[in-house]
Amino acid sequence: MRAAIVALAVAAIVAASASASPSSGTSLRITYWQDSANPLARVSWTLHCNPTGGSLPGPGRACTRLLAGGVKLFAPVPLHALCTEIYGGPQQARVVGTVKGRHVRAALSRTNGCEITRWQRISPWLVPRGGVTR
Repeated sequence: MRAAIVALAVAAIVAASASASPSSGTSLRITYWQDSANPLARVSWTLHCNPTGGSLPGPGRACTRLLAGGVKLFAPVPLHALCTEIYGGPQQARVVGTVKGRHVRAALSRTNGCEITRWQRISPWLVPRGGVTR
C-alpha cells in the first residue's frame, strides 16, 4: 500500500514537471525581514522574467539565475539532515510565486548551518546577504 502511494506521488510530480514548459512564466514576490524579532519591519519586492521586470534590484541577474537553477534553488532542508548549530543572523525571507511555471513557496531563515546554506543559494541576487548584527 505504501509503495503504491509513493508511486502515485512520484507520478504526480513527474506529470507536473512535464506540464511546466521552460517557456512558462517566472514571477515571484519576495518578502524580507532584516530582524525577525520585528515582523512589521519588512521589505517586499516583485520579480518577473520574460519580459524582465519588477521592483527587485537587478532583475536581469536574478532571472538568469532562476532560469538556470529552477525550483531546486528553493528546496527545503531534508527532514533528518544533520545541521551545524551555527546562528547566521535574524534575517528571514519568504518567496512565493512561480519559476518556469512551477509553484514556489519557500520560507528561509539563517537559524543553522543547513538554513544558511539554503539562504546562500539565492543570495545576494534575490535576498540580501544577511548575517549577525551587533
